[in-house]
Amino acid sequence: MLWLLLGIVILAVLLLGLRAFERASVASIYVLLKWIAALAGIVLTVLLFLSGRGVQALFSLVFVGPALWRRWQDGRSTPGAGTAGGTSGPSPRRPGSGMSRSEAYEILGLKSGASADEINAAHRRLMRMAHPDTGGSDWLASRINQARDVLLG
Repeated sequence: MLWLLLGIVILAVLLLGLRAFERASVASIYVLLKWIAALAGIVLTVLLFLSGRGVQALFSLVFVGPALWRRWQDGRSTPGAGTAGGTSGPSPRRPGSGMSRSEAYEILGLKSGASADEINAAHRRLMRMAHPDTGGSDWLASRINQARDVLLG
């Protein structure tokens, strides 16, 4: 009887997890999987080291170490994103946005020097097609919003 109750509880947890997984965005799932992989590598290294297998622990660090180092470097460079890359091309990037004005015009399909009304009209037109609620992608909708924000300041 205990095993049956335990099975029902596990099934309910799995179903709730699947429901949450369905509602999650692709980016959040990708980040979750990266964190799971990093934590699994750290746990593997610690367990190998504690069990007296130092050579295998060092070997696992060779594989996990570079990913952890990049993650740590990305975390350190995020707050000062505006000061990191001063020369990014002919058109300046807005600090922290990662998108230049020329890229924003290209995404919205506009020519350089478009008015605010033209920018808003292009944004509305593209969002009708790319909005996630109408079957579009989260990534594309965020790029369109980012382009509008860069151009309108």
